[in-house]
Amino acid sequence: MAEPKKTQLNALHRELGGKMVEFAGYDMPVQYPTGVLKEHLHTRTQCGLFDVSHMGQGALMGAGVAAAFEKLVPGPIQELKPGQTKYTLLLNDAGGIRDDLMATRPLGDDDYKTLFLVVNAGCKDADFAHIGANMPGFELNRFEDRALLALQGPKAAEVFARHSPEAAVMKFMTAAKLKVMGLDCYVWRSGYTGEDGYEISVPGDAAEDFARKLLAEPEVLPIGLGARDSLRLEAGLCLYGHDLDETTTPVEAALTWAIGKRRKMEKNFPGAEIIMNQLFDGATRKRVGIVPLEKAPAREGTEIRSEAGETIGVITSGGFGPTVNGPIAMGYVPPAFATDGTPLQLVVRGQARPAKVAPMPFASHRYYRG
Repeated sequence: MAEPKKTQLNALHRELGGKMVEFAGYDMPVQYPTGVLKEHLHTRTQCGLFDVSHMGQGALMGAGVAAAFEKLVPGPIQELKPGQTKYTLLLNDAGGIRDDLMATRPLGDDDYKTLFLVVNAGCKDADFAHIGANMPGFELNRFEDRALLALQGPKAAEVFARHSPEAAVMKFMTAAKLKVMGLDCYVWRSGYTGEDGYEISVPGDAAEDFARKLLAEPEVLPIGLGARDSLRLEAGLCLYGHDLDETTTPVEAALTWAIGKRRKMEKNFPGAEIIMNQLFDGATRKRVGIVPLEKAPAREGTEIRSEAGETIGVITSGGFGPTVNGPIAMGYVPPAFATDGTPLQLVVRGQARPAKVAPMPFASHRYYRG
């Protein structure tokens, strides 16, 4: 069995007492001695630093890159302004989701010849191979020599402004190339927690020193995968391979907002006919938020039943939400059971327990929109 890969911050994680686990083929910290609960709450009230260097970073280059990329995704990529980022989806021919990703048109790219991409760690090799095979004539560069850090929380802007004053005026889902601590960094005002914050691409050989300087700020703690998962669940954000996969369409996943209006009219993306039929006629299932009404959390794979006891779906993500101080989950149910407040049953430890459909996010988003 192959040894897990290591990010540029691996030695620092171990020095900080990180409990290491294999995740997406990488040796990653699931938590630090502070513990998942405190790490989660610290991110919600102060600021947390996450190592997300296992994600795939790259750039597509060539004239007409946006129109060509739209043949693979349903998002309105041609409408990106310089410095703007969009969440979008790589689709298969059945309309299933190959991966979800971020696409950015860099500032200064006035003739639109470049797209920055950030894709999920577990899918990155397949994603880049798929993109390369379907976009011949375009240059695809992978940034294997760069680390990626996420600084998240209500104090993130205040902390980061000490090192990059220009970042303070950036708005949610924008990007800029900035000099930070003397380094050429790509900075996005975005994240995976529902909080304000930044994702920062840093030269790999300087990543450890960069992280140490951020961790030296009094508001900042290192945060592991455990809290990252509970934070994104509270924010109602999907985890690929759990809430999304190749058998799930954007309509089923409640991600139709990621399909541009023009794209719906053109119907020229993979699986467009299937997806448009679901938009008009309805899908057979829908991702919803679910709140167990007892203390026991419902984990991934938990059977969802109707109030009458009929099996109708499965939990795809679930656990304890520290901010809401109770169990939360998301899963897929037929449309007839998708209305907020619909009573459900969750089979936890062999026993049917009461639950209900609830609106997401469970914890309010606090993105900075200016």
